[in-house]
Amino acid sequence: MDILSYSAVELAAAIKEGKVTATEAMEAVLARIDEKEKDINAYVTIDREAVLKAAKAAQEKINAGELTGPLAGVPVAIKDNMCTEGMLTTCSSKILGNFIPTFSAEAVINLEKAGAVIIGKTNMDEFAMGSTTETSAYGVTRNPWNTEHVPGGSSGGSAAAVAAGECFFALGSDTGGSIRQPASFCGVVGLKPTYGTVSRYGLVAYGSSLDQIGPLTKDVTDCAVVMEVIATQDAKDSTSVKREDTDFTSALVADVKGMKIGIPRDYFGEGLDAEVKDAVLAAAKALEEKGAVVEEFDLSLVEYAIPTYYTIAAAEASSNLERFDGIKYGYRTENFEGLHNMYKKTRSEGFGAEVKRRIMLGSFVLSSGYYDAYYLKALKVKAMIKKAFDEAFAKYDLILGPVAPTTAPKLGESLSDPLKMYLGDIYTISVNLAGLPGISVPCGKDSKGLPIGLQFIADSFQEKKLIQAAYTYEKIRGDFKIEN
Repeated sequence: MDILSYSAVELAAAIKEGKVTATEAMEAVLARIDEKEKDINAYVTIDREAVLKAAKAAQEKINAGELTGPLAGVPVAIKDNMCTEGMLTTCSSKILGNFIPTFSAEAVINLEKAGAVIIGKTNMDEFAMGSTTETSAYGVTRNPWNTEHVPGGSSGGSAAAVAAGECFFALGSDTGGSIRQPASFCGVVGLKPTYGTVSRYGLVAYGSSLDQIGPLTKDVTDCAVVMEVIATQDAKDSTSVKREDTDFTSALVADVKGMKIGIPRDYFGEGLDAEVKDAVLAAAKALEEKGAVVEEFDLSLVEYAIPTYYTIAAAEASSNLERFDGIKYGYRTENFEGLHNMYKKTRSEGFGAEVKRRIMLGSFVLSSGYYDAYYLKALKVKAMIKKAFDEAFAKYDLILGPVAPTTAPKLGESLSDPLKMYLGDIYTISVNLAGLPGISVPCGKDSKGLPIGLQFIADSFQEKKLIQAAYTYEKIRGDFKIEN
């Protein structure tokens, strides 16, 4: 069997049984990267010497019986907004082009403890601001299914790397759909956990009340296994939650009998591509045939989600990004006169256009004359959106809908119209505003051969329901693989 066709869990089992070594797996991944990277551009940083050394060390620990977990020896890619000790972490921005952290993010530490081997850092929209992975200072990432199309964003590099076989699984971060939407566009599985389930320590903040780290994987089984490893309470993150129910693999049961699934009518109105709509409704029908109770309902406030999200996210971003000023770390302009001029020139030269747009929007909604009119109002609507979901989950176990209104657009299409790009997040952002978990699973292809994703949303801390429904659907659907 070709090493790269294994899932992460299958690879770890094969390494344990001695059929393949961690070093061989890493060499196979590096060979695939050499073959594909010039077309895909999924990675920003790879330290070949260090990763082969790390794979060898992992193999020695596996041989000694020290590493026995279900990810031991498996090569993983990390989104470039998570700190990795001794490895360049740039957020795909010029302003952090020389930043090498002295510590690692908690989620990364948990993976390393489990024996996973980090290949490198994946490309992303600059500071996670974007939906296409075209705003990176390191060039665009391309969709492995069709390189004329975007992979989605902002975790586009992670999703593309998984789809192209350039890693066995990857970590992404999701502020308004940045795991689920690229997973949908690249035909892989992506889970955004309940807010607080995975520590944000070491994640470079974009919108602190919305950001959450999660896995991008080849299938739902891998997704559940990775979640078990990264979901830990962390004293270094005051928003992280202690949970007793993180045995996510126990939900890998192909059974949806009696499960109540609601389909929001609001998600299937104008703006939704007909092929996406048909694929998602066909998946709902398949679940119904397996015994799920599927019905339509009205989920209010959908049209207010986008302005609410962009107001809150931009406000938090303008506050979070003020630390990048050329003083402590990162890029500093060469010619300047005095401190204020240095700040101004460093930030003007270091940040890209989309980041500047959101910082300016955020500063505007937080300014004294507009705070009440915009930011405070957005917080009130956020609470109302959470209430609307609470009412829905009083009736349903899960909500089912599309991940994005269309399949992956062509490169260059979205950037010309930022508003259109923002509207592409309509089905994903409410989940972040309400702190809920959501999962994207491939459910078909459009007439151009591009993947279509199906989204399940659950109530807070109900990831197991998501995993069970997604796993059941995956079993009905059968294999879904890219022709590499």
